[in-house]
Amino acid sequence: MLRLNSDVKTDNAMVITCFPTVGMVSSIVGHYLIDHLDLEYVGGVVDPRLPSISLIQKGVPLPPIRAYAGEPKCTLEGCTQIILLMSELVVPEQLVHEIVWKLFEWSKAEGIKAGVVIDAFAKAGMKGNLNGADPVVDYDDTEEIDLVGIGANEEMRKKLVSMGIPLLEQGVIKGINAAILGEAQRRGLGLMSILVEADTRFPDARAAAVLIETLNELLPAIELDHIPLLEEAEQLEAQLKAMMEGAASAIGEGQGSPNSMLYG
Repeated sequence: MLRLNSDVKTDNAMVITCFPTVGMVSSIVGHYLIDHLDLEYVGGVVDPRLPSISLIQKGVPLPPIRAYAGEPKCTLEGCTQIILLMSELVVPEQLVHEIVWKLFEWSKAEGIKAGVVIDAFAKAGMKGNLNGADPVVDYDDTEEIDLVGIGANEEMRKKLVSMGIPLLEQGVIKGINAAILGEAQRRGLGLMSILVEADTRFPDARAAAVLIETLNELLPAIELDHIPLLEEAEQLEAQLKAMMEGAASAIGEGQGSPNSMLYG
């Protein structure tokens, strides 16, 4: 299912997942981390039921769900490296539980230390366009861009509070991010989700920048400066739109709406 290069180190790694979110926040964060943490492409998820498409970036064909790895230090005790899983593809509902189950079995076998799920929710009064899979969050709306957190075990909930991220008191999470959180809670694993308030009308680089600021608490060895992200936002947004438009065309007619598979 998850196939990585044989030389990838996984012991005591922290896995960061960036699956489709409101305002394309996860895609923006994922691409930013790849560039600024010097993460290398190391493989991806293989399943014959996924669309047979490749996302092309700088001349390189990439699978729809792909993996990157590197060795920036993190603050969780014993964590020495990062594995990033990301996709612009909305994982089909019928595949979610099987993919999540196999990812957790892989993480158990490979000695994964912890996990962080990057997510976003629609601003108050707005509706996301993840075909009903976007989070429904009851939160204290302020003038600033708000963050909330979910911890799969008590250690992660305490970590979120220490980072100044309020715990989500009430809400509904759907799709693959929900399945990841639910399975981590069942297993008592050290996994957290950080959700940021985002605008649904366009790729929200400002929301992504706020979330990246909080990741400095987990990755202090490398200061993730969010200011360049704002400066690069226009170019990054154009690249993401082009990638997803190309993927939507590749999915083609006769397989339902492109947005049933692809967020954009």
